[in-house]
Amino acid sequence: MDLNIFQQVLLYGFLIAVVMGAVANKTNFCTMGAVSDWVNMGDSGRFRAWVFAMALAIAGVLLMQAGGILDARLAVSGDAAFPPYRTSVFAWPRYLLGGLLFGIGMTLASGCGNKTLVRIGGGNLKSLVVLLVMGFGAYLMMFTSFMGQVFLPWMQPLFVDLGQFGISSQGLGDLIGGALGREDSLGLRYLIGGLLALGLLAWTLRSTDFRGRLDNLLGGGVMGLGVLGAWYVTAGPLGRSWMEEAEFLDEPPLHVAAQSYTFVSPSGDLYNWLLSDLAGHLVSFGMLAALGVAVGSFLYAVLSRSFRIEWFSSLKDFANHVIGGLLMGIGGVLAMGCTVGQGITGASTLALGSFMAFGAIALGSALTMKIQYYKLLYEAEASFGAALVTALVDLHLLPKGLRRLEAM
Repeated sequence: MDLNIFQQVLLYGFLIAVVMGAVANKTNFCTMGAVSDWVNMGDSGRFRAWVFAMALAIAGVLLMQAGGILDARLAVSGDAAFPPYRTSVFAWPRYLLGGLLFGIGMTLASGCGNKTLVRIGGGNLKSLVVLLVMGFGAYLMMFTSFMGQVFLPWMQPLFVDLGQFGISSQGLGDLIGGALGREDSLGLRYLIGGLLALGLLAWTLRSTDFRGRLDNLLGGGVMGLGVLGAWYVTAGPLGRSWMEEAEFLDEPPLHVAAQSYTFVSPSGDLYNWLLSDLAGHLVSFGMLAALGVAVGSFLYAVLSRSFRIEWFSSLKDFANHVIGGLLMGIGGVLAMGCTVGQGITGASTLALGSFMAFGAIALGSALTMKIQYYKLLYEAEASFGAALVTALVDLHLLPKGLRRLEAM
């Protein structure tokens, strides 16, 4: 069977995602779980698996760029990259607020966008509701005036146009090169990216929490390599032909661009697709990738006999998941990515905003967990403010003297 170039790109993206979904289910690769393990039990193993994936993705992109397989700038501007991680408009309020909202949402919804798809494949109907609500939130942000009315009017004046300072992008190499007055920052990009990847790998591998479990190595390794695989498919030789062919179509698929895996915007695409004339719209790379994760998880669940139907335990459980899904949809689009989209894919481009979003997501999740803990422990006796201040103390973001509640 001969496949046209669009079918090839979508098929390869789907198949890589199938592997990622199966491995994520098998290894329990989960960002929310990673934050929970570290915050609640002091076990950093799964968090280091996330960082391991990031390090592999950074190193792999640099190697493919050095070898001429990928564009050395990964299509910095315009519509050639989706999302434009390394844009010269440094929208720092989006990364911080969007990341915080997403981190809060994924904690309430029992998992990030990737984990939601994995759980759906495993039979969790709660996560199907989360996906639909997350898609609605993403749809509002992407295809309506909601973001333009609620967020951009007060955020845009705070954005920093790096081009005014002669800096071409927010990539770490370009930022430092611009600060040093260097016109060509390519060498700096390789140097900084290489050192960062080695540093992250060293931090990851030094811990017995990470090294002591093969699942951490397998989960982080496959996620990192999967992100690299998608970059190769969409930004390598095949991807460049894909983008060139799309210019001649009357209605090309959504987001024909250099890209890798991210799992919030595809849910918005899905919602838009369902609300429109399905026959008149081609599916996007991200939509097929999201389906691939769910299919891979389903296959593993069936083969391992772990497939289980799960539903909400109470009205409160339902409300938490709905609120969480909505916050993930809004926050993920605002931050221009999720735990995979910014934490691994975006980080692989060395975009400063991706690292900011990564930190904000982890912080939002950790704070939510701590607040839930103190509210549960003290019930009606603890106010939200007291729980928040104490959570910030626990995370070493406020002095110990400000502690309002004692832990047990």
